[in-house]
Amino acid sequence: MINTRLYNNMMLALVGALILLLPAYLLIKTYSQQPDRAAIEEPHFVGRETCIECHLPEYNDWVGSHHDRAMDLANDTTVLANFDNVTIEGNGMTHRAFMKDGKFMINTDGEDGTMQDFEIKYVFGFTPLQQFLVEFDGGRLQTLPLTWNTLDSCWYHMVDSIYHNEDIHHDNWLHWTNQAQNWNSMCADCHSTNLQKNYDHINDTYHTTWSEIDVSCEACHGPSSNHLKWAALPEYARDEYENYGLPIKTSGIYNEQYVDNCARCHSRRSSLGDFDYTTQNIHNHIIPNLPDVPTWHLDGQILEEDYVYASFTQSKMYTKEREVQCNDCHNVHSGKLLFGDDYNALCLQCHTADVYDTPDHHFHKEVGMPGQAVTSYDGITYDVGSGTLCINCHMHGGYYMGVDYRRDHSFRVPRPDLSIKYDVPNACNQCHADKSNQWAENYITKWYGENRTYHFAQAFDDARNGSTESIQRLKGIINDELYPHNIRSLSVQYLGNYFQDTLKKEVDTYLSNLYPDMRLAAIRAIQLTAEDDLNLLYPMLRDDTKAIRTEAARIISAAGLEQIPAKHKKAYDKAIKEYEEILIYNADFPIGKFNLANLYYNRGNYTEAETFYLKALQQDEELHFVKLNLAYLYNRTKKNEQAELLFRDYLKHEPEDAQAMYSFGLLLSEVQKYDESLTFLVKSYNLQPDRPRVAHNIAMMYDFRGKKAKAEEFLKKEIELLDNYNSNAELLRFYLTNNMKEKALALATQMKKNYPDVEDLNQVIKQIKQ
Repeated sequence: MINTRLYNNMMLALVGALILLLPAYLLIKTYSQQPDRAAIEEPHFVGRETCIECHLPEYNDWVGSHHDRAMDLANDTTVLANFDNVTIEGNGMTHRAFMKDGKFMINTDGEDGTMQDFEIKYVFGFTPLQQFLVEFDGGRLQTLPLTWNTLDSCWYHMVDSIYHNEDIHHDNWLHWTNQAQNWNSMCADCHSTNLQKNYDHINDTYHTTWSEIDVSCEACHGPSSNHLKWAALPEYARDEYENYGLPIKTSGIYNEQYVDNCARCHSRRSSLGDFDYTTQNIHNHIIPNLPDVPTWHLDGQILEEDYVYASFTQSKMYTKEREVQCNDCHNVHSGKLLFGDDYNALCLQCHTADVYDTPDHHFHKEVGMPGQAVTSYDGITYDVGSGTLCINCHMHGGYYMGVDYRRDHSFRVPRPDLSIKYDVPNACNQCHADKSNQWAENYITKWYGENRTYHFAQAFDDARNGSTESIQRLKGIINDELYPHNIRSLSVQYLGNYFQDTLKKEVDTYLSNLYPDMRLAAIRAIQLTAEDDLNLLYPMLRDDTKAIRTEAARIISAAGLEQIPAKHKKAYDKAIKEYEEILIYNADFPIGKFNLANLYYNRGNYTEAETFYLKALQQDEELHFVKLNLAYLYNRTKKNEQAELLFRDYLKHEPEDAQAMYSFGLLLSEVQKYDESLTFLVKSYNLQPDRPRVAHNIAMMYDFRGKKAKAEEFLKKEIELLDNYNSNAELLRFYLTNNMKEKALALATQMKKNYPDVEDLNQVIKQIKQ
C-alpha cells in the first residue's frame, strides 16, 4: 500500500517542477518562432487576393471604386463607350469608333496627320469619363483625345473641351500621339500598383511594368509579403515586425503623415523617381508644386488641373488645431463620401449644427421655399435650397477634362473683395453668375461688417508690383506658424524673386526650417552673387531629404566652379549623381531632356549637351528657350553659323528678351557683322536701360565705327548706372585715346578728388598738362 504522505509530497514536487518549467517552455517556444530582425526579408508585392481572407469588408468597399477601375484591359466588360460604327466630330475632323475582329477600334489622325485605324488596348477610368490607350513602338501607350462621357453617354473630343483656342496638329506637343498625352510618363504611376517606368533615355523607349494594373491594396499600404508572415505568427510572436509588417503606416499617425500618403497622386508635382515605399517623407520621391500663379489663382484657389493636396494643405481643416485628414470625409477604400448625399453631415462632425447649419450662417433659402433656381458660371443649375449646402459656399470648383467637376479643397470663406481687387473667383459669383462682384461684396458687408481678415494674396500682389511694403508682410507670413507651410514657402520664394537683398539677411534661418518645402524654397530663392551664397548651399548637400540635396547640387553645378572645396566634394559627388538620376528618369519629357543637357553643358560635356538639346527640340519645337541654350553652346564651341541661326529663330519668337538680344549682338560683332551688331545692342539697351555693361559695349562699338559723340554718350550712361572708378576710367581712356585733352583733364581732376588713394591719377594729370 502506497504511503499517502509520501505520495502527496511527490505530487507537490512534480507540480512545482511543472510550474517552474512552463515559463521556460513558453520562452523557448516564443523566441524559437520570432524572426531574427536581420533575417526579415525585403518586402515584395503579393497581390490583392492575399488580403481578402482577413480584410473582406475593405476589399468589398474597394471593388468597383475609382481605384479599382483606374485602368484595365479593353474588353466587353470594361469598355463603356459606343463602338457600334459611330462617327465623332472633333478638332475639325470626322473620327469613327467601330469593332473589328472582336477588337475595339478608332479611326483618327495619327502621328503623320493622316486618318488611320488604331486598336484600343486599355481603358482608363470609368466615370465621369473614360479614356482609351493605344500601343505604339518603343513601349509607349498614348491616350486618345476621343473620350466617352459616361454621364451623358456620348463621345467628345478632348481638344475641343480643353484646347479649343489652339491648333493641335500632329506636330504639336499636345497632340495625342506626342509626349503630353503619353501614359508612361503622364498617367501611369497613379493608375497602377508598383509602377516602374523603366525609361531608356538613350534609345527613347519604355519597358514599363506593374504588379497590378489598377490601384490595388499595396499601392497605398506598400508591398505586403512581410505582412503575410506577420499574420501567420501567433500574436505573442509578432513584435519583431513593425507596423504589422507593412512598409507604410496608415493608422496611428497624425494628419500630415496621413495626407502625405495620398499626395504622391493627389497633387500637382514633379517626380524624383519611381515611388519609394521605404520613406514617408514625400520629398524623397516627389516635389509638390506650390500654389502660385499661373497654375493657381493669386489667392491659392484652383485654376488649372491642380488636384487636391496644395488646396487642402492651405485649409484651416488641415492645421494643428483641427488635424482633419482624408478619411474624416472619405471612405478611403471605396473613395465615396462617408454620409452619401448628406453633404452637411460631413461638416457637422466638427461644426455645431445650431450655429452653422442655420439661416443666420448661410443666409440662403431652405428647400421648398419660394424662389428661382440660378445658373452658375459653369452652367450648373442650382435649385432653391442649394445655398444651404456647406460645399457650395466653401468648396466651389470647376470642370476639368471637359466633364469632370472638381471642388476646391481649401475650404475658404467667400471673398468678393479679393475678386474685385485681383480678379480671383468667389463662391457667391460662381453661383450667381449674373451678378457683379460688388453685388456680392455688398451682401458680405451687410451680413458681416466691413472688416476683412488680411489675406496673403495682398502681399503677393504687392510683391509682384514691386511694392516694398510687402517685405514685412512676407516676412510676417514666413515666421507665422499659423499660416500653412506651403504658403510660408511661397512667401520665401516671393521674397527671393523680388527682394533678394532682404532675403539674404534671413535665408540661413529658412534653410534650417523643419519643413522640406520651406528649405527647398529657400534654396531656390538664393541667387549666386558671391562665395557666401555658395557657402549657404554646401551644408544642404547633406540634408536628409533627397529633394533638398539634389536641388543644392543643381544650383552649385550651374555656378561653373572649377572645383568643389575638398570638405564638400564627397557630399557634392553623391548629390549630383542623385540629381543626374532624377534628370534621366524625367528625360522622356522635353523639359527633362533640356535639364539633362544643361547638366552636361555645365560639366563641359558639350557633345552630350548638344544631343539632348536637339532631342528636346525634336520632341517639342515650340520650346524656344532650348534654342537659346543651344545657341550659347554653339557659340562656345565655335559653331557660330549655327548659333546665329538659332539666335535669329529664338528672337523671332521672343523679341522682348533683352539679355538674349545682347548676347546675339556680341556674337554678330564676333563674326564681324558690326552694323547689325550695333543695332541689336541698342535694341537690347532700349528694352532694359539699366545694365551698365550693355551701355559700355554700345559705346565701344560706336567708338570702333568712328561715331565718337555717341560713344561718349553711352560711356556717360554707363557712369550714370554704375558710378565707380572703373566706369570713370573707361571714359577717361576714351578721352585720352581720342585726344580730348580738356575733357580728360577735367575728368581726371574730379576722379582724383573722388579717389585720392589712386596714385596713377597724378601721373595722368601731369601728362595731360604737358
